[in-house]
Amino acid sequence: MLAGPSTVCVCVCYVPAGFQYVFKPIIQGIIEHFQPSCIVLQCGADSLGCDRLGGFNLTTRGHGECVSYVKSFNIPLLVLGGGGYTVRNVARCWTHETALLLEEPVVNELPYNDYFEYFAPDFGLHPEIGTRIENQNPKAYLDQIKTMVLENLRILDHAPSVQMQVIPPPLLDTEEKDEESNADERETVTAREKRVVPENEYYAAAGDQDADKVFAT
Repeated sequence: MLAGPSTVCVCVCYVPAGFQYVFKPIIQGIIEHFQPSCIVLQCGADSLGCDRLGGFNLTTRGHGECVSYVKSFNIPLLVLGGGGYTVRNVARCWTHETALLLEEPVVNELPYNDYFEYFAPDFGLHPEIGTRIENQNPKAYLDQIKTMVLENLRILDHAPSVQMQVIPPPLLDTEEKDEESNADERETVTAREKRVVPENEYYAAAGDQDADKVFAT
């Protein structure tokens, strides 16, 4: 999600193959188009290979490269978790990406802990989680996706545009508000009859500027 003074844009990107070829130019185009003042990046880990529910094939390093690329724009960044249903790989992924965000290198060997046996048999931060799913995304198909997304961006309102702001109330509020009234309910006959009508509401006297029209016969 990109947020700026003029717009809020939600962008969902899952790129199991050829992500550097698709992800980077699309993200660059989005940021240049909307010029956000901050970014909220949701790092759902169900796009990792071997996820119980996901059908994608990213590695933890490939997933982390997406985070590093967004971080490289030096725009205030809020990073969130998300999906991910093979828990041991979710923990690996978010540990790796936390290290990337903090620019603190970590070793591949996991330290011993109460859950150490869950990370068997390799006990590492970057196991082989690729699947045998065949990559059926030819370059022509990736080009088509990239062109379509960038073309859709072109026709959207871009920065700068009208800013969103709260409209202030009028300086002089001449209407008396009934705190017990509900704007969503139709006014009853009784309430309408109780309404006070000013004496000059229907002024019709000799001094009336429209008297000649009112009393014309």
